Amino acid sequence: MTTEIDVKTAGILSEPSPSTLGLRQHVLSPLETLAQSISTIAPSTTPLLTIPLVCALAGSATWLAYLLALVCMVLMAFCIAIFARDSASPGSLYAYTRATLPPVFAFLSAWALLFAYITTAASMIGGMLNYSYASVGGLAKYMPPMAFAIVVTGCVIWIAYRDIKISAQCMLWIEGVTICLITIVLGAILWRHGFHVDTAQFRLHRSSIPGVRLGVILAVFSFVGFESATTLGAEARQPLKTIPRAVVQSALLAGFFFVACSYTEVLGFAGTGLNLGTNVTPLRVLSSSIGLGPLGPIIDVGVMISMFACMLACVIASARILLLMAHHGLVHRHLRKTHSGHETPWVAGLVAGILVVLPAIGLMQRHVDGADIYGWMGSLAVYGFLTAYGFVAVSLPVHLHRRGRLTLGAWLLAGAAGLATLLAMLGSLFPVPPAPLRYLPYLYCAYLLSGVAWYVLSNRRGELAA
Repeated sequence: MTTEIDVKTAGILSEPSPSTLGLRQHVLSPLETLAQSISTIAPSTTPLLTIPLVCALAGSATWLAYLLALVCMVLMAFCIAIFARDSASPGSLYAYTRATLPPVFAFLSAWALLFAYITTAASMIGGMLNYSYASVGGLAKYMPPMAFAIVVTGCVIWIAYRDIKISAQCMLWIEGVTICLITIVLGAILWRHGFHVDTAQFRLHRSSIPGVRLGVILAVFSFVGFESATTLGAEARQPLKTIPRAVVQSALLAGFFFVACSYTEVLGFAGTGLNLGTNVTPLRVLSSSIGLGPLGPIIDVGVMISMFACMLACVIASARILLLMAHHGLVHRHLRKTHSGHETPWVAGLVAGILVVLPAIGLMQRHVDGADIYGWMGSLAVYGFLTAYGFVAVSLPVHLHRRGRLTLGAWLLAGAAGLATLLAMLGSLFPVPPAPLRYLPYLYCAYLLSGVAWYVLSNRRGELAA
């Protein structure tokens, strides 16, 4: 019987069937599938952590930086959605690349995407550590940073192991409640200012082209992870419909939310006499300025929980990529194991959790604070995501040509998405950032080279699947 995700008849390389993967099939609703992408983006963290950083560079043009980033990410979302309408697999972008490009590029796509999810989750540990100790200062006396990281990661591993539906519902409620609270504050700010147009922002007052360009690069980091719903190919209901919708919807919804937040935060800070670009608790300041002071600490707690949801989403995505890589012989075969009762890739999830917590603990041992862990790991994650996105843009014309559907519009879409990805990558490298950020590209390149060495060794041993 032909199934909806019969990728073999679609002309894609032979993949393990959903039944042989051992995952629970077709259990996630469209809303729960969307929750995976939304939680990986962690949109509620952007108004507190990323928008002030973008504002420090782009000034009153912060909204424009996010609008340009939105255009770039939506282009990529449409590219990914085309693949997602033709096949569904836990391998995400790796599976799409594997079907079109030479095997070594497919492996690099998987290697880069795994790196991106792991480092994103590690950055969330730093973010939670920073905000939890800032909000509850006495917490540091009772739980040292390394113990905090281990406890948080242990909770993430347990939820990911227990049930994919519980995980999805947990992520959905956490992110939804926090975004609603942020929206209340921002709506009150607009009400207080009389819903007038802030002409200073539209005139790009005190902004520069280089500042906006660098701001766009930082704004892109707010979006990365929107594609993670593609890792639920076996578990989503009607995956060929719900997954591409989730990918596009998450990019669009997050993008509009970011543009609105950036515009409103700049507007709100204009009357406080404070600098948004250097403020570490912007929503607390804005809440107090409009008489909603009690909401500030509540939002801070919600954002910390949102970071936990992002960690969970990243571990779930990483585990499913490792699962498929194990079936292809790219990693140890024991990572193919799934729990017979929970139908989750528990071994891959455990390994993913360990990989997440190790770099965070290593940095903590060197007395790096939570804010720097967030920034450094997040910057590394961008390289991994952009690499995987770039491979998808290159793969799209090949994919459509094989199916006789290649059009001029598809060429333009793939070209625009690929160019946007390339410019984002170059923008993160030039001008050369200060230390230690300047060393991160070399660290990422070393990681990719180690992946190539692993691939060559596995290929010589004949361990790779056809």
